[in-house]
Amino acid sequence: MTDFKVAIAILAFVTLQRLAELAIARRNTRRLLARGAHEVGAGHYLLIVALHGSWLAGLWWLAPGRPLIWPLVVAYFLLQPLRLWVLASLGGRWTTRIIILPGAPLVRSGPFRLVRHPNYAIVVAEIALLPLAFGLWEMAVLFSLLNAALLTVRIRTEEKALQASR
Repeated sequence: MTDFKVAIAILAFVTLQRLAELAIARRNTRRLLARGAHEVGAGHYLLIVALHGSWLAGLWWLAPGRPLIWPLVVAYFLLQPLRLWVLASLGGRWTTRIIILPGAPLVRSGPFRLVRHPNYAIVVAEIALLPLAFGLWEMAVLFSLLNAALLTVRIRTEEKALQASR
């Protein structure tokens, strides 16, 4: 299989994965809101969607046909079981938004025993690794910096909301 076809397969996988996650997140968000939860930080959510959408669109535009750096491709795919571990640990509380369910205890099982925000750590690695796997270091740096700025706002917002809900 040529690098072009491998790139298309990788990008199709990532795109389908993200679309499936959005569907899961929407379902979980609806269920949480129906149980009395509320959203916090909705103002920056569209920026996060724009960032991730732009990252993926940029990869579709720039990556096909570029030579692959296989150890980085493998590293990217080794993150995926960790992503699933986070989703499984949070179960119906996993969403792409900050949804606070009053009175619900923090999840402290799975990767949350080891890292305060494991999903964000995985996303940080993914945003850097996938462009680097295609030799797109400028894209990796740009989106990593933008993501760091957004995560700074998001984590502060989430932490403040979690503290207030206790």
